[in-house]
Amino acid sequence: MPQELLSPYRALDLTDDRGCLCGKVLADLGAEVIKVEGPPGDPTRKLPPFYGDKPHPEKSLFFWAYNQGKKGITLNLEHPRGRELFLQLVASADWVLESFPPGTMERLGLGYESLKGVNRRTILVSVTPFGQEGPYAHYEATDLVVMAMGGPMYLGGDPDRPPVRISFPQAYFHAAAEAAVGAMIALWAREKTGEGQWVDVSAQESILPATFNAVPWWEFHGVVLKRQGTFRSGLSSGALQRQTWPCRDGYVTFVVVSTATGAKTNRAMVEWMAEEGMADDWLRGIDWDAFDMAAASQEFHQRLEERVGRFFLAHTAEELYEEAMKRRVMLYPVASIPDIARNPQLQARGFWGEMGPGHLTAPGPFIQASLAPLRRVGRAPRLGGHNREIYGRLGLGPRDLAGLKREGVI
Repeated sequence: MPQELLSPYRALDLTDDRGCLCGKVLADLGAEVIKVEGPPGDPTRKLPPFYGDKPHPEKSLFFWAYNQGKKGITLNLEHPRGRELFLQLVASADWVLESFPPGTMERLGLGYESLKGVNRRTILVSVTPFGQEGPYAHYEATDLVVMAMGGPMYLGGDPDRPPVRISFPQAYFHAAAEAAVGAMIALWAREKTGEGQWVDVSAQESILPATFNAVPWWEFHGVVLKRQGTFRSGLSSGALQRQTWPCRDGYVTFVVVSTATGAKTNRAMVEWMAEEGMADDWLRGIDWDAFDMAAASQEFHQRLEERVGRFFLAHTAEELYEEAMKRRVMLYPVASIPDIARNPQLQARGFWGEMGPGHLTAPGPFIQASLAPLRRVGRAPRLGGHNREIYGRLGLGPRDLAGLKREGVI
């Protein structure tokens, strides 16, 4: 067994903020990921926030976060000698990761067929807004556009206000995560066939699963779900059911549901409220085994909301969460960033690590693997920080590198 899951494998990472998480995932799993930047540096080095609030290409917390554990080289792919060197690196690479607009790699003479000609086992992974082909292929798209075109914005926000997206841009993180999955599936296929392939990832398609709760309603019920803020809708009764509830110091999520599992959690909630003297005869008299969520009226949900709402307002989010776990009630807090940072479950699993020279707290391994534990990756690479090591594998010495630098190749 390898010491790390992907330790025998190597990736050349050409991505910017639209695909950088893909290489980060592969690096977390033990692959050698070489971040390839133009001599001026990757654009993500200019993204805030910055360590110490001082803008600097070596102090971008965004760059640190999504390039941890990678090695870094500089290389000008617009220069003929740069493309030549890149193809030499491709000869020993398992993956090439890129997020250029469609056609860019072909224009550079580095398209899939060119890579395949150098190394038939190489897997090209491309992340773009709308894929390599189709009517939108050459359209540009920010996170806002992808969130809108992919569907989540249609469902986000209050019904009487404009749609909203999730606050921190993350559409391309979905795409990059899907790219990492595609990269590993292609690797598995290569072990069977000996051939690499081209993994084409559309950010729009990647964000679509975030609407998985909405898509089936048209197929099953002929209903198009609409945004309802803190409520859920679309059930056959058409009633609105609260799913996000205010509590004493924040918010929690709780929904009454049907089925045997729903009956258990609903009954446990009522018993809990009764123990604290906050469940009246109407609430205690509900037959949860016969409860049909799809047939529940708006009046029922309003009466339930009055009683459950008062109960939640009498407790903190932490109190509700701790007791819900003991009673096996399907309830969870709406966590803030500080809440996540002090989450006891994450602390118990040793999830948190350090990032950068400032020893900042950052997420660590995202899974626990017993036979091949994930390593705690190091800091993000400095600009050109591994030029000597990586180009040394091609037989280039310090004088060679100095000449390449003068020529604008590295």
